[in-house]
Amino acid sequence: MSMCVVVTENVPPRLRGRLAIWLLEVRAGVYIGDISRPIREMVWQQIMELAEEGNVVLAWATNTESGFDFQTYGTNRRVPVDLDRLRLVSFLPFKNQ
Repeated sequence: MSMCVVVTENVPPRLRGRLAIWLLEVRAGVYIGDISRPIREMVWQQIMELAEEGNVVLAWATNTESGFDFQTYGTNRRVPVDLDRLRLVSFLPFKNQ
């Protein structure tokens, strides 16, 4: 079991309801819980199937240099990058409108 955090933006209500089955929604679109790896992987499958045009980040405690790992789904200005076995976040530039 490990601590897990899911943050959602612009996802359908059915995904939010599905996440609330396994995790506690502490703020709108922010879910936390202590779940096993198989449950986390199942939650990720649900995210990929139901997120539609939204975006999601799922982070969990693990035995890495930083103490956590994360994965993302959907389009966002923040994109994960790997640097010397560390997962960091890079910002994409604003698009000219």
